[in-house]
Parts: sequence; structure tokens; C-alpha cells
Amino acid sequence: MKTVSLVLGSGGARGLAHIGVIRWLEENGYAIRCIAGSSIGAVVGGIHAAGKLDEFEAWVRAISRVDIVTFLDVAWGKGGLVKGDRIINALIDLVGDVSIEDLPLRFTAVATDLNNQKEVWFSTGKLFDAIRASMSVPLIFTPFSMGGIDFVDGGVLNPVPVAATIGADADLTVAVYCGGISLKANKPIARSYMPSMFPSGLQDRIRSFMQRLQTSEGEEGGRDWGTYEVAIQSFETMQNTIAQQKLAAYPPDALIEIPRNACRTLDYDRAAELIEIGYERAAACFEAIA
Repeated sequence: MKTVSLVLGSGGARGLAHIGVIRWLEENGYAIRCIAGSSIGAVVGGIHAAGKLDEFEAWVRAISRVDIVTFLDVAWGKGGLVKGDRIINALIDLVGDVSIEDLPLRFTAVATDLNNQKEVWFSTGKLFDAIRASMSVPLIFTPFSMGGIDFVDGGVLNPVPVAATIGADADLTVAVYCGGISLKANKPIARSYMPSMFPSGLQDRIRSFMQRLQTSEGEEGGRDWGTYEVAIQSFETMQNTIAQQKLAAYPPDALIEIPRNACRTLDYDRAAELIEIGYERAAACFEAIA
């Protein structure tokens, strides 16, 4: 049985494809010995390292658009739209409040120290503190404060943290990059997440945010860019450039690419589809290597 150091990249809801990659590796005789992740990669990787991927997969497959909104604990001008406490508490209920050093697999979550402008690797301490720091996407989540330091998304400085697995005792390093070449036939689907269950002011604010994350077409087929969409697309453009540099500096043995237009940043209700994409992409990657 071949052993694997697994690197799971950032990418919002596209990162649910990481689950499919893990499933393919396990079904085909690869034993994961070490995981490093940024943002959603830290979420999936940390939960798998804790031995709770089955529970997490069942949970995300059941998430609806209404459920997504219930997790948006609005921060009201605190450096991001969402505080993130609800989603973290839900994950703790699912997985348990565990420490990284007690996990059966070596795990590293990568975050960005906003105060000192540097990359930080979490390989000890509470698992969900590390995950919360790593997943703090600018504009969406408020920064995570710990020890007098404000942390934001690990993808700001290292979207595919291969370097965090260097020195691991494994046969192969496998990286999953969620900014792969867009599929022309897979145009993202604009979606609305808004139920009629919140006070009108809160509902309008969240609706406005969600709508700005969607792509709208002008009369001549051009985009009508919203403020948040410009910010998110700019962030992802920056991430993709950094990711290419990091992968050139630390090339993995196998690189699995998830198309950047497989879904939108907050399309977490498309888990089943994204997991399948990850599974198929893993199979295609290893077939090409073979």
C-alpha cells in the first residue's frame, strides 16, 4: 500500500471536491499519512484527520440553501459579513472539540497573520481554532483573533500549502488545486439562498450580498460586476497566481485540478456534485500518471 501526503487547497465550496479525492485514494489502496490544508482544505482535511469524514460528508450532502443562511451569523460591520461562530459550533458538535496533537494523522492548517503579514502553520492546539483561522475568507468571515493576532484565510499567502508536508514519511505528495482551468461547458449557475425567515433588514442585507456574488449578464452578454463579486474574483485571481508560484517551487508528485468554475464560492448546497467531481478528477489524474 502506497502512503500519501495530501495537500488540500483553498477554494470555497469547490473544496468539497476534496472529499471525493479522499474517497478515491482510499478506495484505490492509498493510505493518507499527513494532511495540510488552507481554508476549505483545512476544514475537510482536519475533519478527515479526526476520523469524522463520514459524518461530515453526510452532513454537507444534506445541506440546503436555507441551511446555508442559518449559518450566517451576521457580524454587522466587524471586518466581515459573517462571524463564523455558528458554523464552527456546528462542526464541533459533529466532530468534537479535539486537539491537533491528538489526531491519528499529522495535520497542519495554514492561515495568514494579518498583523505581521506572514504565513502561519497550525500543527498544535485546538483543531477548530486552527480551522477557523484558516477559513477566514476576507470580506465574508471576520478575522479570527487569538493571542493578540488577527488571522485571515490561509489562501491569501498559500492556497496550496505543499511545503507544510515536507519531511513527511510518505511515498507520494498529492495536491488538490481548486483553481484549475475553467470548463466552457460548465458555466456557473446563479443561485439564490434567501428564505423568508429573517427580519426584513437582515434578510435584505444578506440577499444583497448573495446577489453581488452572482454573475449577471448584460444585454450584450457582458458582465455587470457587483462590488462583492469584484472583490471575490480579485481575491481568487490573486490566489491562483500565488498557487502557480507555490506549485512551481514545491511541485507535488500528483496534482489534481478542480475547475475554477465548477461552482460559486458559497454553493455548499451542491455537495454531491462537487464530491463526484473530486472523485472523477482524482481518477483521471492517476490514470494519466500511470
